[in-house]
Amino acid sequence: MARSPRLDAPGRSTTRPRSTSRDRFGRFTEWVARAMGTPAFLVILSLFCVVWILWNTLMPDPLRFDDAALGFTALTLMLSLQASYAAPLILLAQNRQDDRDRVQIEQDRQRAERNLADTEYLAREIVALRMSLEERNSQVVTRDVLRQELKALLAELDAGEKPPAGAAS
Repeated sequence: MARSPRLDAPGRSTTRPRSTSRDRFGRFTEWVARAMGTPAFLVILSLFCVVWILWNTLMPDPLRFDDAALGFTALTLMLSLQASYAAPLILLAQNRQDDRDRVQIEQDRQRAERNLADTEYLAREIVALRMSLEERNSQVVTRDVLRQELKALLAELDAGEKPPAGAAS
């Protein structure tokens, strides 16, 4: 009987780690795509073609390996082979970048949702603070008014308890 892994207890994972060969190939495709998009690659490829053509036109016949009369067939095949490998490698690199972009967009969306929730919470807290301050201020005003009224009543009481100026105590 196979034991199912428990997610609530620490322990060794039963899942196998992802193979690194797939990631290594993906990094290779990105390197190829980056390298082919550089001016250095274009210069090297152009120099390669120029050297190839010059070699096969200026060297003696026994040293030539691609006939100019046939339109440099081997050079055409080499360039076609390079292009046939370059296109899928570039597409694979773009797919990896799309996956990374998709993950980044999802993380940005989650971060924006958290920021919105935090902002809404802070706005509610500010409103609550304003309301409590207004309530507090209205209570202070009421207390001040109450104190003044009490002082006025005390003054009236004091004035009523004092005997008139001509009366004997």
